[in-house]
Amino acid sequence: MKEHEEKKQWVLCPWCGSKTRLQIFRETELKDFPLFCPKCRHESIINAKNFTIETKEARR
Repeated sequence: MKEHEEKKQWVLCPWCGSKTRLQIFRETELKDFPLFCPKCRHESIINAKNFTIETKEARR
């Protein structure tokens, strides 16, 4: 079970650091993805590859 959990991660909000409603696998690649945080209500444009997340821009 633990081995399966390491294959996916929650995407954290670049503003407040809380969990968003999005989980990604190591193989997942996102480009110009609009990420919305339900806690702080910010929307960020992100790129993700190999569990590395880059923030391109942020909007309120």
